[in-house]
Amino acid sequence: MAKTYKIAVMPGDGTGPEVVNEGIKVLQAAAKKFDFNLELTHFDYGGDRYLATGEVLPANAVAELSKHDAIFLGAIGHPKVKPGILEKGILLALRFALDQYINLRPVILYPNVETPLKGKGPADIDFVVVRENTEGLYVGAGGVLKKGTPDEVAIQESINTRKGVERCIRFAFDFARKRNKRKKVTLCGKTNVLTFAFDLWERAFYEVAKEYPDIATDYAHVDATCMWMVKNPEWFDVIVTDNLFGDIITDLGAMIQGGMGIAAGGNINPVGVSMFEPIGGSAPKYTGKNVINPLAAIGAGQMMLDYLGETKAAQAIELAIRKVVAEKMQSMSAGKMGYGTKEVGDLVVAAV
Repeated sequence: MAKTYKIAVMPGDGTGPEVVNEGIKVLQAAAKKFDFNLELTHFDYGGDRYLATGEVLPANAVAELSKHDAIFLGAIGHPKVKPGILEKGILLALRFALDQYINLRPVILYPNVETPLKGKGPADIDFVVVRENTEGLYVGAGGVLKKGTPDEVAIQESINTRKGVERCIRFAFDFARKRNKRKKVTLCGKTNVLTFAFDLWERAFYEVAKEYPDIATDYAHVDATCMWMVKNPEWFDVIVTDNLFGDIITDLGAMIQGGMGIAAGGNINPVGVSMFEPIGGSAPKYTGKNVINPLAAIGAGQMMLDYLGETKAAQAIELAIRKVVAEKMQSMSAGKMGYGTKEVGDLVVAAV
């Protein structure tokens, strides 16, 4: 009997529903070809629900989502909702509640995709960022005194635990071994200034490294990491870092791989429910115009299948993306692809 996966679908805001539709189209084509089933349940969490009800997530949201094998997310962000409300109330809330302690971001330059890096090609830009996803500055620890006065004080604390740091680092080493390319893990930090937090990161990194003698290691300050990502991206295989630095360098990674339209990511709990999403945001100005690039959402679906163990189906989708990008599309930018959103989805389905 064919295996069935329960997938929670959160189309979200703006162009999210459009790209999710194309992602599902491709997922269903892969499921048919590789003989498994997808049981999809849609959830309306996002800006429209918040504006209508004043509720970001209902009380039973985490319990309901926990019943699924994975979550497929479109985008969160509504022009009529103050920035931060949905992002904290949905994205961060789910990452923490579901203990999705890894943010996994492949940085891959596909053939025929333009990069702003002169002289660099697909062989040079192919690495992965493993970002700690539930600690650091994003936990919200701190406070404000005398707000709005000349004596105002704002404190934001970075929380790093041995458990949280070590499990993130261990995931990075395991991923480098599984990836089996350059077999190197780079710790990205700021040991010369953030001496408490990154002393912990550095000690844990080299202690864990002893268990992986087949994996090479090195270290780079975050500012140097940004520099080398632009100058010599081919130096990297797997980069592991904290929540804030990971957030920053992955956006740089998206730009050197051709833009947000191709960048996909996963919020991973290796033993629980993980959430996969395109990185580009809700892009409300393109809503309903059939011009947004769905490849990041399709790539997120590919990552989801790989996480679920459907490796052959995931590989087929990745090869299909490569084929469509190399042979069909004129650009990764919205409105310049040479095809509409739905047509790009059809091209990937045909390639699968």
